[in-house]
Amino acid sequence: MTTISAHGAGAPPPILTFNPHDRRAFIGGSDARVIMGDDQDELIRLWREKRGELAPQDFAHNLIVQLGTVTEDLNRTWYQHCTGQAITDIQKRVRHPVHRWMAATLDGVVELTGAVFEAKFMLPWAFTEEAAAEKHMAQLQHNMWVIAARAAVLSIITGGGKWVEITVHADPLYQHLLLTAEKKFWRCVQNGEPPVLFGIEPPRPRLAAVKVVDMTSSNLWADCAATYLRTRVAHGEHELVKAELKKLMPEDAKEAIGHGLRAKRAKSGAISFGPIEMESVHAPSQ
Repeated sequence: MTTISAHGAGAPPPILTFNPHDRRAFIGGSDARVIMGDDQDELIRLWREKRGELAPQDFAHNLIVQLGTVTEDLNRTWYQHCTGQAITDIQKRVRHPVHRWMAATLDGVVELTGAVFEAKFMLPWAFTEEAAAEKHMAQLQHNMWVIAARAAVLSIITGGGKWVEITVHADPLYQHLLLTAEKKFWRCVQNGEPPVLFGIEPPRPRLAAVKVVDMTSSNLWADCAATYLRTRVAHGEHELVKAELKKLMPEDAKEAIGHGLRAKRAKSGAISFGPIEMESVHAPSQ
C-alpha cells in the first residue's frame, strides 16, 4: 500500500505511484467528465485529490450514486435480456498501453461487438437521450480510447421505470482533444500548477430515430403543416405539368416561349421554367 511521507510547509506532496485500486494514481473515465466539464471548482478539487492534498469524495451517502451502484447488476441483466448480447469483462481495470496514466474501470464489454458497456441510473425529470449522451460523452470516449473500442453502449435505467439504450461511436477529433486536455491536467498534477477549464464542446451524439413526437404545441409546425396540406395537390399538379412541358419542348430548341411561360435549356441539358410578360413577347417593333 502506498504511503505519503511527511513534507515541509509549502512543499508539494509527493505524487503517488500507480495502483489500480487507488484512483489518485491515474485518470479514469469519471475523471474525464470533470476535466472536460465546465465547473472550475470541481476541476480544482479533482486536481487536489490526484495530488493527495484532499481525500477522495465519499459518495456513501449520495443517494443517486448509490442507486446507480445497486442497479448496475439489474441494468446489465436487463440489457442482456432485451438485446440478446452478452457482457464480459465486468468491472475489469485496464490501463492504456502507451499512456500509463490513463485507465478505465469497465462496467463491461459487449462480447460480440467489443463495444464499451456503461450502465447508468438517471432521474426521469427532463430526461432526454441527447442530454444523457452529452453528459457521459467524455467518460465514454475516454474508455473507448483506453481499450481501442470503436463504439460504446450507454444502458440507462431511469427513476421513472424506463430503460434506454444509446450507442455512441468513437469520435477521433474529440478523443484527440480529450487526450490533449488530460495530458495537460496530468502535467498539472505532477508540477503543482493549478489547472484551468479547457472549454471543449462534446460532439453531438448520433442517435437512432426511434421516437414518436407530438408537435401539437408548436405554432410554427401548425403554420407549416397548414401550408403543406393546402398546397399539396397544387404541387403535385405543378410537377406533373412540368414533366409534360419538358417532353413537348423540341430537342433542338434552346428556348421555348408561349402563353406567359419561358423554358430554357442549359448546356447540361437541364430545362428550367419561368414566367414572362405577355406584352414583351408580342410587342411591335419600333
